[in-house]
Amino acid sequence: MPTAPLRRLSRSALAGAPALAVLLGLGNALGSDRSFAQAAPAGALAASAAPPAPRPRIGLVLGGGGARGAAHVGVLEVLERLRVPVDCVAGTSMGALVAGAWVAGRTPQSMREELAAADWADMFLDDPPHDQLNVRRKQTLQRVLSGTELGLTPEGVRAPSGVLSGQKIKLFFNRLVFADRGEPQIEALPLPLSIVATDIGSGERVVMRQGSLTAAMRASMSVPGLMSPHEHLGRRLVDGGLVDNLPVREVRERCQADVVIAVNVGSPLLPPAQVGSLLTVSAQVVGILTEQNVQASLALLGPRDVYIKPDLTGLTAADFARHAEAADRGREAAELWAQRLAAWSLPPAEYAAWWGRMAGRVGPVRPIDAVQVAEDGGVTGPRTAAVERHLTQRPGEPLDVAALQRDLGRAYGEGEFESVDYEVVQEGARQVLRVRARPKSWGPDYVRFGLALQSTLRSGSSYGLRASVQRTQLNDLGGEVVATAELGSTFALALEGHQPLDRQHRWFVEGSVHTTRTDASFFNDDLRLGLFRVGETWGEAAVGHHLGLLGRARLGWTARSSRYVLDTGLPLFPRGPFRWHGVFADVELERLDRAAFPRQGWQAKVRFVQPAGEGYNRLSFDGRRVWPLGEYVLTARVAASGSPRGQAPFHDAALLGGYLNLSGFSAGQLRGDNLQFGQLRAEKIVGRMPLGLQGDLRLGVALEAGRLGVRYSELDRRGWLDSLTLYAGGVTPFGPVFVGVARSSSGASNAYLFLGTP
Repeated sequence: MPTAPLRRLSRSALAGAPALAVLLGLGNALGSDRSFAQAAPAGALAASAAPPAPRPRIGLVLGGGGARGAAHVGVLEVLERLRVPVDCVAGTSMGALVAGAWVAGRTPQSMREELAAADWADMFLDDPPHDQLNVRRKQTLQRVLSGTELGLTPEGVRAPSGVLSGQKIKLFFNRLVFADRGEPQIEALPLPLSIVATDIGSGERVVMRQGSLTAAMRASMSVPGLMSPHEHLGRRLVDGGLVDNLPVREVRERCQADVVIAVNVGSPLLPPAQVGSLLTVSAQVVGILTEQNVQASLALLGPRDVYIKPDLTGLTAADFARHAEAADRGREAAELWAQRLAAWSLPPAEYAAWWGRMAGRVGPVRPIDAVQVAEDGGVTGPRTAAVERHLTQRPGEPLDVAALQRDLGRAYGEGEFESVDYEVVQEGARQVLRVRARPKSWGPDYVRFGLALQSTLRSGSSYGLRASVQRTQLNDLGGEVVATAELGSTFALALEGHQPLDRQHRWFVEGSVHTTRTDASFFNDDLRLGLFRVGETWGEAAVGHHLGLLGRARLGWTARSSRYVLDTGLPLFPRGPFRWHGVFADVELERLDRAAFPRQGWQAKVRFVQPAGEGYNRLSFDGRRVWPLGEYVLTARVAASGSPRGQAPFHDAALLGGYLNLSGFSAGQLRGDNLQFGQLRAEKIVGRMPLGLQGDLRLGVALEAGRLGVRYSELDRRGWLDSLTLYAGGVTPFGPVFVGVARSSSGASNAYLFLGTP
């Protein structure tokens, strides 16, 4: 070993060597553990021929901290640059994700790329995009508030065990650890890996050292209340941060680590002044429990250990979109320890061999020889058909991970499952894709709720409370019945039945009965001359064909009865009752990415009705197209309705007026036959919903124009009428909300406030 540099060291430097060793670690003056160990004692300066000290056993600990855990990636980058090997790894929560991916062969640079490619706003929404849902699921979600689903079981009413099931998060884990090349088992990984979780039933610390890697990662990241617990060997496991957020003791015991590199990315406690609401109190309680176990872990660190605590000021546990910034800060914090870490550096060839054990397990993508679909426990039945009809993977072809994740998302979007996951396993010489669908533990029957609050300048205020009960899986083909009731300004009852005719749900029959009691006004010269109580009852029976996820087409029979009873004003409406029946045909197509305030896509509806013996028929069309332009959204809508034969009577007339339907006029103010309507809207996105919520906040302007042929109200308003609307709106946890003002050049004006479901 060269001794000239050692001889040039001053006496003062040598005298300070013991203190330097404590601060920076043995050997960092010359960049190696062995050389500094020989340099420290003055009498050993010439003893360069002494045998090198063995490399210490190194344990790596990656703590939990939500999005702040992306800082671990930066730390791994420094370890990679310095060629520092480790002998065992332990991780909690986000630390478990990074640790699992790393030991499974994912490089830090590749991790950065995967974090950048992930859509974090979408990751924390279990359902697939709106345009990936079938038409019945869309109808259900549009009529109820998100998150209000409860299960009706023989044991009573049951709620989901978390806001999220973790569907997309689990599939992201699969991608991160190369599960498409074979499901990684913890015990078969090249390095000893420990993942920490908490038994929510007993409060015990659970360390997973074997079994599915992705399942262990999912368990360790299951924040109580936010994500459903993970079922594992009869236990219900949640975030390990509750009991051991920085598992130092685990690496000491697992590989008898001489040196521990511990990375703490936990969130600091909130200042007392910020703890006031139920949410902040709950967060602070969890933070206190976590901080207590972290302090216990820090007490186990010694002078040779490396404790890295990145400066993550301003980054919260939910800032997943700022993953690159967190990783950079982690790298900066690790660089401060570069001299100490360099003491354990391996020569390039030895480090390449060490890392090659991890990288070597990532084999090539092999063709899939067989596809198996079953519920948990290997059960097959009518529910598994909901998965099979969406799968496009074919035996003999390489696994297309992106297509598989899309297909599983569509199957999850059917609304029957708590999770739809996959694994690739070896059965002899065969590569088998197993798809596992876990039915909802709170199903198969559900109750959901809706709310609508509305106030307008012209028509006053209204409210509605809605509840629906859905019974599913009534037979082997998946028949279902939905009963709905609404109380408030409108009273409504409905009973709907839907029966698929084949396992692929291509063909179906359905029927429904509805009854409503609501108000209708008669206007002329912008004055309300009469208020009527309108009672309507109608029913339909149809046979239909699902056009994939694009929509459906139906042909059927319908009947309707309506009666108008004067409440106040002039008796200008015929009283009725009006009764008719006839045949109808309709087609509904939709590719909007969201039900409310979409950013892109299109929608079209066509309906034809031929009443029997009434001397007229009805044909209507409504379509819109939505384009994104950076932070702006443009929407165009056209609608038309008329009677190709005869003239539609008063009780079956087309309506104009109301929000974004010629907004300057009151709802239903314009009534008549042969309607034409056009609309152009421009919206600027001014804010986005926080993580876990879909949608954004917008400011918008709408230009509208419409006209009616034969009029039954506003008899003097002829030709085209216009309206200009300025509004603000968006999607909230309580449904869409908007507030706006509108005015027509004809003098009509209105103002709107709406919150809830249509």
